[in-house]
Amino acid sequence: MSRLSEELRLRTKQYASAIIRFYVKLPKEREEVRVLGKQLLRSGTSVAAHAREASRARSNSEFCSKLDGLLQEADESQLWLELLRDDCGIPGDSMAQLLGETSELLAIFTTMVSRLRKAGS
Repeated sequence: MSRLSEELRLRTKQYASAIIRFYVKLPKEREEVRVLGKQLLRSGTSVAAHAREASRARSNSEFCSKLDGLLQEADESQLWLELLRDDCGIPGDSMAQLLGETSELLAIFTTMVSRLRKAGS
């Protein structure tokens, strides 16, 4: 059965921590930024929670299911980041870094799920 490496568990935890730090610095006096920021905080930290759940999966099917949840949360996080950047004018290096890490995590976990599903069919 597949397991999530400690390196990926740590990477998703670091991603969640970066999301929290980003959220804390957002200008929350603007309603749209506050709302989108909370959505990002929820979905971004859920990426790490799903990684933890996946690492405790009892079967490959359950593992893939947990990773599917992780992918949904990462994709949603990417959307909130893009909206904050494009529609709310939130700039900065941390935005670019978070978008880059989100894209990398999506690519890594999409590949993992695809390979597991191919091996299982």
